[in-house]
Amino acid sequence: MDNTLAMVIDDSRAMRGILKRILLPLGFETREATNGKDALDQIWDHDLKPALALIDWNMPEMNGLEFVMAVRKQKHLRQMTLMMVTTESEHGQIVRALAAGAHEYVIKPFTAEAIVDKLTYLGLVPLAGAEPAVSA
Repeated sequence: MDNTLAMVIDDSRAMRGILKRILLPLGFETREATNGKDALDQIWDHDLKPALALIDWNMPEMNGLEFVMAVRKQKHLRQMTLMMVTTESEHGQIVRALAAGAHEYVIKPFTAEAIVDKLTYLGLVPLAGAEPAVSA
C-alpha cells in the first residue's frame, strides 16, 4: 500500500476538486477517476495500491457499490480504506455499502471537517491533522 495515495472517484469534476483540496493539505497524493471502471483501470495500468478511495455511489459504467465489491475481491487491494461520499442517504443503501466492504460513509453535502474527522477515526490522519477550510 502507498500510504499517501488516495483515489477520488466521482463523475463530477467539481466534487473531485473539492475532495482533492481537502486531501492535499493532509499529505495525500491524489489520483482522480470519473467512475469505478476508470479507477480500476488506473489501478491495474499503473500498478497502484492506494491507501484510500473516496467514492461516489451514482456514476456511469461502474457505480461506487460495484467498485467497492470489485476491490474487495482483489487480495492485494484488501488493505485499501474505502469511504463512500454520496448523496445516497437511505439507511438501506448505507447498510449495503458497509456490508460490501466500505469502511465509512459520508452523505453529501458535507463539510471538510466531516471528511477529516472520518479519516482521523480511520487512522489515516493524525489527531492534529490540518483543518482545511473547504466545504461542499
